[in-house]
Amino acid sequence: MAVSYKKLFHLLVDRDISNNELRKMAGFSGNIMTRMKREQYISLESVEKICKVLDCKVDDILEFTSDK
Repeated sequence: MAVSYKKLFHLLVDRDISNNELRKMAGFSGNIMTRMKREQYISLESVEKICKVLDCKVDDILEFTSDK
């Protein structure tokens, strides 16, 4: 299975938050943003940080998809 962060990027647009702002708010490196843009796995710790700063649930920011 693959992971998609499209929901996260749509949520950021809806809330008018830039990728850089999210990175600073959640306190993680630019590498994490790059991994999400490439639809690669990130740690659960990073997912938790994103959910906390955006006050949302995991299924609001990512979904698992079948491999392409």
